[in-house]
Amino acid sequence: MNAVLEPVERYRALVDAAAPLLPGAHLDWLVAQRTEALEHFVQTGFPSRKQEAWRYTGLERVLEESWAPQAESVGTLKEADLARFRLSEDACVRLLFVNGRWMPELSSAATEVPVGVQVGGLRAALEEQPEQLVHRLGLAARSRQSSFTALNTALLDDGAWLQVSANTRLEAPIEILYLTVGQERTAIHPRNLLVLEEGAQATVIEHYASLDATPCFTNSLSEVLLGAGARLEHARLQDESAGARHMGNVFIEQGERSYYRGISVNLGGLWSRCEYHNRLQHTGARCDLDGLYVAGDRRLSDVHLEIEHGVPGCDSRQRFKGIVLGRGRAVFDGLIRVQPDAQKTDAHLSNDNLLLSRDAEVDTKPQLEIYADDVKCSHGTTVGQLEPAQVFYLRSRGIAAGVARRMLCLGFATEVLQDCSVTGFTERVQRRLQEHLEDTVVTLNGKEE
Repeated sequence: MNAVLEPVERYRALVDAAAPLLPGAHLDWLVAQRTEALEHFVQTGFPSRKQEAWRYTGLERVLEESWAPQAESVGTLKEADLARFRLSEDACVRLLFVNGRWMPELSSAATEVPVGVQVGGLRAALEEQPEQLVHRLGLAARSRQSSFTALNTALLDDGAWLQVSANTRLEAPIEILYLTVGQERTAIHPRNLLVLEEGAQATVIEHYASLDATPCFTNSLSEVLLGAGARLEHARLQDESAGARHMGNVFIEQGERSYYRGISVNLGGLWSRCEYHNRLQHTGARCDLDGLYVAGDRRLSDVHLEIEHGVPGCDSRQRFKGIVLGRGRAVFDGLIRVQPDAQKTDAHLSNDNLLLSRDAEVDTKPQLEIYADDVKCSHGTTVGQLEPAQVFYLRSRGIAAGVARRMLCLGFATEVLQDCSVTGFTERVQRRLQEHLEDTVVTLNGKEE
């Protein structure tokens, strides 16, 4: 069989085998979505380096494995196993997913969740109240179908579902934890649907982690639908095991005067790629995205952004930073497109990278396409190493070289974290980043001076 077609046929067989076990088989609209997605996947196959969006990122590390469907059951998990993954002490809701499946008995909800908030597992919602999802699920993702989004839809099984009624405000964050454990080479395809109606406000944390070192493949998709005047802070942390492969897609639809504040941090995985897609089609909408990615030794971290301004008077700002260690490799591909009717657009994109060894590599491509003439837009990128004068200054005050190096790297990363309202999220990222840097100092220097 052709080497390119073989993975497609393998995944098609996986979809056929999983179909009888997927929820919503009685829902014509969902069956139609799955059928359309599978046809798209079979026709287009997986992307290759010939496509501009995948020019610097190959799929060999993903397609070389024969991933198995997600596990139906796991061993007993204890509270101590879960406590170390918590990112917010005051979360009003915690949803736990193990190998892609919601575990209500291990999830929790505080009593202060306001009336008008519905939150839980997507699979349960499809079975119990599908009328709440029929006009929302798939709304953002279908217009920009790709191989991985199509695969996620064809295998749509479970995920997080949040609906916040108009003018309802959640004071405490909602925390969603996806934990992989146990089964060898498990593939999961979680789907998250976050709906904030007119004037609603919420903070949501997505956290992807591993309980052990077992290799896994996560192909996640999050759809965010914001009504007029809605505000969402959406923090996303990918910190899976060193053998994990992770593909994450976030699709955003914003209403008039709505505000989306995203924070994306990618620390784990052998191979990871995170994509954000947002079409600003309603006046007064604003989108801010901050991100941090760390590419460890022999690992790949890829970030892809596509922000399109289609109407006048919308603002967007994207600020991403990368730290590349050892023989790690990073890719940043960011695009802001301003359509002819999108006058008075204010859009800015920046990408800064630190390379901590001679073998570290980054491919960065910030892009602006402007078809309007009354706009304020900018884009830029930097790639460099730690400033020797700064290291010398710290060492002259008795700070060891390795410690000085870590201090400067943490300072570099802090800028994209400082506006995050969830203290536990920021602290966890800083702690994990320091662990990465400590390992690298030993690898690069042989010993810490």
